[in-house]
Amino acid sequence: MISIRNISLSFGDQVLFDDVSFNINPGDKIGLVGRNGSGKTTLFSMLNQELEPDAGAVSLPKNYTLGYVKQHLEFTKEMVLEEACLGLGPDEQYDEWRVEKLLLGLGFSEDDFYRDPQELSGGFQIRLNLVKVLAGNPDMLLLDEPTNYLDIGSVRWLTEFLKAWRNELIIISHDRRFMDNIANHTVAIHRSKVKKIRGSSVDIYSKITEEEEIFEKTRLNQEKKEKKTRVFIDTFKSKANLAKLVQSRIKALERSEKLEKLADIQNLAFYFNEAEFKAKTLMRVNDLSFKYDKMSHNLIHKLNLSIDRHDKICVIGKNGIGKSTLLRLLYGLLEPVSGEVNLHNAARVGYFGQTNISTLNPGNTIEEELLGCDPSSNREKVRKICGSMMFSGDAALKKNSFLSGGEKSRVLLSKILLTPTNLLFLDEPTHHLDMESCDVLVEAVEGFSGAAVIVTHSETFLHLLATKLIVFGSSGIFVFGGTYKEFLGSSASQGFY
Repeated sequence: MISIRNISLSFGDQVLFDDVSFNINPGDKIGLVGRNGSGKTTLFSMLNQELEPDAGAVSLPKNYTLGYVKQHLEFTKEMVLEEACLGLGPDEQYDEWRVEKLLLGLGFSEDDFYRDPQELSGGFQIRLNLVKVLAGNPDMLLLDEPTNYLDIGSVRWLTEFLKAWRNELIIISHDRRFMDNIANHTVAIHRSKVKKIRGSSVDIYSKITEEEEIFEKTRLNQEKKEKKTRVFIDTFKSKANLAKLVQSRIKALERSEKLEKLADIQNLAFYFNEAEFKAKTLMRVNDLSFKYDKMSHNLIHKLNLSIDRHDKICVIGKNGIGKSTLLRLLYGLLEPVSGEVNLHNAARVGYFGQTNISTLNPGNTIEEELLGCDPSSNREKVRKICGSMMFSGDAALKKNSFLSGGEKSRVLLSKILLTPTNLLFLDEPTHHLDMESCDVLVEAVEGFSGAAVIVTHSETFLHLLATKLIVFGSSGIFVFGGTYKEFLGSSASQGFY
């Protein structure tokens, strides 16, 4: 058993943990939830003995090993297989077959075994990190957003692998479906405290909401009783025959523990600024083909597509197959080899790309970044959007260079919100967002009356949003005119995963 006892930790004025205690028992598979900045990754660092709490202690059994899958990438070998085998223990040098099985399960081909890790895409480099940790067969896995940059097939493989994992694990993930499929317990970091239950992320948030509603009712009742008591004291304090009773009420007030009103928690709250569009079709794509200069074959071949004003189109397929390239083509960042992309004159487009975070000026404050993206914007309008994206007050004056990945993603979304749109291109918009922010994003896209084309590996998003699919399959790219559920039940999905 791992014991976390009375830990407290602060960074400056920010209290992350306040006298927190809980246990991790044998066989626990824990989904760790909490808002961005609440301390989830910090808790991992304390469990891994990389960070000491200000007070309290984290106690691990003797010889207990942890495997921590981080987003930080550092490779020392010249071949993928050699790098992955670094995860094996000193007495496991002949277990290369086990490493190969892990690599194949996470989407590597046998040819990839002999590639330089530095040549891999960011997504495959993260998978290689995961394989190195899994190869060590630790007593506990610490998984920090393990599905980022994994395609649907790899997420499904990882889900089954972790469900069959016999030891303990803790997962941080914005993907509620993935987490709840694996975890048998959920731990929430909330208001600098930790709550652990047997159940899902939905269960724990329902429990927290219920408890806070009960607390608020109790606080209001206490407030009413206190007011009545003070009225009694003020009314009868001068009457000698009631002196004992008055003193009794005064002492009762002094003894009672006053319940403070819970501080409001700022929530992400936004909707896309919609531009009017009365025609049926926003964009038509005719025989679109594209390849990069060094490629012998087209990445995209003769795609025909119509994007109508209410369409919610999700783009699915393995990593590296051309999904982000397609969005860049549709947005006009790339020129097709052949074919046409015809955009209606009244179309107004917003684009969120995987690499857009790097386009933020590190020297700008959030406010300056937003003021600079639209000449017609004024400070009042920008500040209103900052507030809706959880950058109220002085938070809007933070520089981009000091923002987390999630905060930068919110700045990019803010830039889209500043301009009226009726066509959205969103490339993996959930990366770096917490679970609550993902829920808000789904609601905003659902409620958007225009069209959206979304690259996503989240099956939660696919089930909730897709009215049409663009599928990168083994035999090429095609359009499926139905929901994700309909796709899974059709012959078109055969061999896709």
